[in-house]
Amino acid sequence: MLCQDCRKREAQVHFTQIVNNEKTTLSLCRECAAARGFHSPLENAPFPLAEILAGLAADLSTSPRSGAADTLVCPRCGLSFDDFAGQGRFGCGECYRTFRARLEPIMRKIHGASLHRGKTPKAEVASPAEKGSLPVREEERLEAELKKAVESEDFERAAEIRDKLKTMKKSFSVGN
Repeated sequence: MLCQDCRKREAQVHFTQIVNNEKTTLSLCRECAAARGFHSPLENAPFPLAEILAGLAADLSTSPRSGAADTLVCPRCGLSFDDFAGQGRFGCGECYRTFRARLEPIMRKIHGASLHRGKTPKAEVASPAEKGSLPVREEERLEAELKKAVESEDFERAAEIRDKLKTMKKSFSVGN
């Protein structure tokens, strides 16, 4: 989208203002936004995501539940969970699978849940053959997670998963 003022550069600053139920939207390049006096107060402030994640991971690695998972090492890049806790980022995509059990408590702490509940991708909705596959895959994943929680005697987590499964099955049986 081009800047609404100069119509030459790409718009990078988007400003929306609502006054007396009148919505005004501006899309400006940085230069035109600066000329109008708009600037981000966080423009030069670094966002310490790595430090936040490292702090959460460090809190969890000192908890009584830590143990064998701390010695896990990613088979692709060789990163250990302690290395992740120190630097706050992974070395590759395989790290997410390797450290999944340790990441779920961090995600629950950050987001309140370890499962993304965003919108369904348009490709999924457009495909009638796969329209029902999302709930089935999620149900299978939760059942596998429930089995692991029971095997590891994490009954509190197992109860949470059981309740999620019941809610999911109930909502899909009503919707069909």
